[in-house]
Amino acid sequence: MASQLPDYVASAKPVPQDKRVPWYASTAPTYAGIMLWFVFWQDIPLGRAIAPGQPYAATAGGTLAQGLGIAAIGLIVAALICHFLFYLVPALLGLKTGLPLYIVGTSTYGVQGGFLMPGFLMGVLQFGWLSVNAFFAGVLLCAPFGYGPLTVPHAVVSALWAIAAAFMGLMGIHYVARVASFLPMVPLTILLILFFCTVGGVAKFDYQELNKSTRLVTLDLPHAETEKTSPPQKETKAESKADQQSGQTAQTDSTSRTTKQADPPLTRWGVIALLCTYIVGFFATAGAAGADFGMNNRDETDVRWGGLVGIFGATVFAGGLSLLTAAGVHGAGLADKPMLQTTALMGSMEKVLGPGVADIFMYLLAIAAFPPACFSAFIAANSFKTTLPKVNPFISCGIGTLVAVLLAITGLAGNAIGVFTIIGASFGPVCGAMVADYLLAGRKWAGPRAGFNLAGWISWVVGFIVGAADFIPGLTGQVPCPPVAAFLVGFVLYAVLAKLGLESQTLALPSDQ
Repeated sequence: MASQLPDYVASAKPVPQDKRVPWYASTAPTYAGIMLWFVFWQDIPLGRAIAPGQPYAATAGGTLAQGLGIAAIGLIVAALICHFLFYLVPALLGLKTGLPLYIVGTSTYGVQGGFLMPGFLMGVLQFGWLSVNAFFAGVLLCAPFGYGPLTVPHAVVSALWAIAAAFMGLMGIHYVARVASFLPMVPLTILLILFFCTVGGVAKFDYQELNKSTRLVTLDLPHAETEKTSPPQKETKAESKADQQSGQTAQTDSTSRTTKQADPPLTRWGVIALLCTYIVGFFATAGAAGADFGMNNRDETDVRWGGLVGIFGATVFAGGLSLLTAAGVHGAGLADKPMLQTTALMGSMEKVLGPGVADIFMYLLAIAAFPPACFSAFIAANSFKTTLPKVNPFISCGIGTLVAVLLAITGLAGNAIGVFTIIGASFGPVCGAMVADYLLAGRKWAGPRAGFNLAGWISWVVGFIVGAADFIPGLTGQVPCPPVAAFLVGFVLYAVLAKLGLESQTLALPSDQ
C-alpha cells in the first residue's frame, strides 16, 4: 500500500520530540500576533461597513447597538468557537503525528485530494489575506495626506505594498521573522494607550444615543459609486481632520458628497451572530493551520494553553479594548462624526492624544502589518511549491499577487466581512470534517486515505455552499452565522457519509510496515 502514496506523503517526517518547544515560545505568541493585527480589531465595533473602506457601520450602532454587555458576550462566544471548534483538533492532530496540515489533511480528503484541499486552497486564500492587508495598510499610510480608498495614491501604495510583501515572502521571510517577534508589541501598546485615553467616557456611553447618531452618514465617494448626492457642505477644521484620519477622500472633482442611511440597529442575537461571523471567518484558516503549530508542541498541555492564551485571550483582549475605545470616544463626545472604526476614531482624539499623534499611530500600525503580509505570501509560496512543483513559484505567486493587487485597488478587499465570510465558508467545513474524522478514528489520526475521499469532498462542497449563502441569490440572509454553519454542516455530513461507507481506503505509511 505504501507504493500508492505520493512522494510528498511518503517522504514526510514527523518533528522529533526533542525539537519541540513550549506553548509560550511558539503557539501563543504567534496566534496573539495574528489577533493583534489592526485589520482584525479595528472593525470589531463596526461589524460591517456601509461601504468598503468606510468607517461607518452598515447598521446603526454597529456591534455596540445593544450595549457593551451584549457585544462582550458575542466576543467571548466567538473566541470560544475559534479555540474549541476550529483550532483544537487540528492542533491535536499535529501534536500526535508531528506532521503538518498538508499531511494530516490527507485523512479527510485523500492523498490525491490533499493536493487541492487543504493544500492549494490554503495558498489561494493567502492572497486574499494579502489583498486585505495591502488595502488597509494603504488606507493608514495615505490618510494623513487626505487620500482614501479608490484614489490613485492609495492604489499605488497598496500595489507596492502587496508586491513588496510577496517578494519578501518568496525570498527573505527569515529576515522578516526576526522583526515580527517584536512588532506585535506596537498594536498592543497603541490599543492600551487608546483605552486609557478614553476610559473616562465608557461610563457615559449610551448605546441608544449611539444608534441615533449613526443612523445617517455622509460619504465622499467617486461619482461612479454615488447613489444619492447632495451639494457640498462646509466643514469645520475638526471634521476635515476626522475625514482624513478615517481614510476618506478629500472632495475633489472626481468625488461627490453622498448621504446614506444605515440599516436599523441589530437585535441582541444579531449582534452576537455578526461578531461570530466576523471573528470566526477571520480566524478559520489560522484554525486549520493549528496542525502546523501542534506538531511543534511537546504535549496536550502546550496545545491547550497555547490556544487559550494566544487565541481566546488575545481575541477577547484586542476585541474588548477596541469596543471599549469606541464606546469611550462616543461616551466622552470626542467623535466628530458617527464613526465606529477604531483606527478612524483616532482622528477624533487629537484633544487627548495630542497633535499629530494619530498620524504616527497610523504609520506604526501599518509597519506592524507588513510581517503578516509577508507571512501570508510565504505560506502561499510553500503551498504552491508543494501542489504545483513544476511551476516556477515566481509565476504562480506572481499571478496570485496580481489578483491581490486588483482586489486592493478596486476596493473589494475593503469589504472585510465579505472576505472573512468567504474564508470562513472555505475552511469552516474543512475544520468540521477534520473534527468528525478525528473523533470517528478514536481521537487519533486515521492515516492517509487513497485517492479522493468522497466523505470529505462532498461535505466540503455542501458546507461551502452553506457558508457562502450570503453571496448566492435567493439564499442571502437565510443562513445565520455562515462560518459556524459551514463548520457544523462539514462535521455532520462527514460523520454521516463515513458511516455510509464513503470513506476511501486507509493507506499504510512506510514507518507502519
